[in-house]
Amino acid sequence: MPNLIASPPARAICATCARAQTSCICRWIAAVPFDTSLLILQHPLEVANAKGSARLLHLCIPGSVILTGETFDGALLDAHLYADGRTPCLLYPGDGDATTTGAGVPPSALRLVLLDGTWRKSRKMLHLNPQLAVLPRLALRDMPPSHYRIRKAHAPDQLSSFEAAAYALRSLHGGAADGADAALARLLAAFDGFVDQQAGYAARNAP
Repeated sequence: MPNLIASPPARAICATCARAQTSCICRWIAAVPFDTSLLILQHPLEVANAKGSARLLHLCIPGSVILTGETFDGALLDAHLYADGRTPCLLYPGDGDATTTGAGVPPSALRLVLLDGTWRKSRKMLHLNPQLAVLPRLALRDMPPSHYRIRKAHAPDQLSSFEAAAYALRSLHGGAADGADAALARLLAAFDGFVDQQAGYAARNAP
């Protein structure tokens, strides 16, 4: 009679954060509405990365949209970029041919577009999707040090996707007068909790 080896039971997955229930990050969701719409374009290799912050960002910003891919169908991408008649701007460092946006456009008319991936992956996404490369850009400057200690950065001023979007949304909405400072503080507190949780896992699994 053959030996029957039972397969290990499948891990229960949280329907909200799409992670194993044992490593669920839903406790860190802090719903913070902004007038500016948020579109997250996530590289496929980031989806299963436990250190990735885009999913938490998506869950924290009501109405945000997250699409996964390296190359996107042109019609589909346009539909998301210009939905509701908004003006899209790409959160990405500018170059000699890039224009900047934000000035003169109310936050309620803007859509912030975030590329979630390493710098190398995001540059490839720009190359493969000409509609993104021609968008006006929003670049972050003079940012505080990142709290993303669970993932190696190649430069001191590099931020996680979560932090970059949080600071960008705050900059588009002003400061304390319209609650943007308080919203930023809530988002960063949620991010810190997420980072602490992931760092704890790494410490327990260290040899």
